[in-house]
Amino acid sequence: MNKTGAEHLVDVLAELGTEVAFGLPGVHNLPIWEAIAGSGIRLVGARHEQTAGYAADGYARATGKLGVALVTTGPGAANTLAAVGEAMASASPVLVIATDIPSTLRRPDTVRGVLHETSDQAAMFAPVTKATITAASPRDIAPAVARAARIAREPQSGPVYVGIPTDFLRAETERGPDTEVTERFAAVNLDDLDLALALLSGAERPLIWAGGGALRAEAGPVVGELAEKLTAPVITTFAARGLLPPGHPCLAPTPVHAPEVGALWDEADVVLGVGTDFDGLMTQNWRMPRPPKLIAVNVDPKDAAKNYQPDVTLVGDARDIVARLVSGLVARPGLPDLTGRLRAVEERVRRRVRAEEPQAADFLGTLEETLPAGAVVVADMCVAGYWAGGYHRVSGPRRFAYPMGWGTLGFGFPASLGAAAAGSSRVVCVSGDGGFLYGCGDLATLAQESLPVTVIIVDDGGYGMLRFDQTRAGVPHRGVDLHTPNFVGLARSFGVDADEVKGFGRAFRRLLSEFVRADEPNVLVVRAALKPPVNTSPRWYRTG
Repeated sequence: MNKTGAEHLVDVLAELGTEVAFGLPGVHNLPIWEAIAGSGIRLVGARHEQTAGYAADGYARATGKLGVALVTTGPGAANTLAAVGEAMASASPVLVIATDIPSTLRRPDTVRGVLHETSDQAAMFAPVTKATITAASPRDIAPAVARAARIAREPQSGPVYVGIPTDFLRAETERGPDTEVTERFAAVNLDDLDLALALLSGAERPLIWAGGGALRAEAGPVVGELAEKLTAPVITTFAARGLLPPGHPCLAPTPVHAPEVGALWDEADVVLGVGTDFDGLMTQNWRMPRPPKLIAVNVDPKDAAKNYQPDVTLVGDARDIVARLVSGLVARPGLPDLTGRLRAVEERVRRRVRAEEPQAADFLGTLEETLPAGAVVVADMCVAGYWAGGYHRVSGPRRFAYPMGWGTLGFGFPASLGAAAAGSSRVVCVSGDGGFLYGCGDLATLAQESLPVTVIIVDDGGYGMLRFDQTRAGVPHRGVDLHTPNFVGLARSFGVDADEVKGFGRAFRRLLSEFVRADEPNVLVVRAALKPPVNTSPRWYRTG
């Protein structure tokens, strides 16, 4: 059946199970807006293409589903690049669909000056995507999008770009055939599996290090079961926060940057890394020594070996492989002793936080006590976000998002919009004053879509982390002390309820408790300056 290219595009999005898409209209992509009306797909209109990309990423992280961003040609497409880079670094399955100039006006090797023309739009996306695909004809649109979605979602997941010349959207054509799907993984090597089982069985002090790949594979239950069977502590990376519930008997209370938790790594004789590449942010730029024996579970053997060389690499789906390890091991004694030790570690860490930064302890305590069940926390690159990233007790998988893949300031607020559009009970965004201003125009989106988001803006009058760096270096503050607006007045001007408190005391606790239980979006401004935690690079305890 002949349809327009835009209608074929919307059809394939619906077939892919797309419920929500984020985007910005432009003169070249308006046919998509026409075709999507009445399709059942909710189209959330962002106020900037970068925020559309971040929102698609936030949706993907909160759901595990494909996040979709629809943007226009040239500068519209280019505006998404920072968000796409973050999705790539964090393995978020995001599909960016951008129009390009009309195919009839394109001349090879010549930039003629067509509106929004670039010499090679797809090439801009190549360094920050798994793949770039350009539709070759109107009938190729649906197969191109289906293929892109498959690439984006298959392990290791990540963003994919699809370019569509604008004239293809109104052209009527039949739909082209889809490409065949191939198997992603070969069977697990049984000899390697036996060797891994032998190493784990003979370990005296085993440790499990779980990364974002374990969370994306939904391997939490089997990782928890394996830890109990091995009597092994589990350290989770920033990307895996929430993999195990806070009360799990084997869960280390924070990431490895706290010395009390780092000691677990130092004493381990066998480490099992599940879905991780041991990146610089987690290993304090690889100052952590390689363990005596290392087993890696990863979908990509090169990714598994790029930082610490494993003794054994098990390639495949993390949930399947860990389940095989569980079935091949005999339970060991000592679980109550391990649990008691980890609880003592947690108590020492909490005392350290209270002694070093009482305001951070109050902030974290209030989050724990006031957030409703199922709430998602989205943190930006800011001092308060670093505290949440390291110390917030995440209640379950996909209930915490943090831009530590690429470290993109300005991620928090727009990503929280995407997470909220996924249907979460409540999303709490933790942002600084500087990062919030990157996307403050999307207060209009927040109000228009009535998304269930509480935005906490911690206003310290500038870039607090950079100010700390300059103070520590003994140099003058330059470029870090900012004139900030009246955030309460700004939010209210968009029709968003807002209020302000000073510090993280009783007033903050009372207002946050009210705000997270409201039906409408709101903004809570906190006038406070926090000292950065030990999980920020200037405070890493490992040296040399």
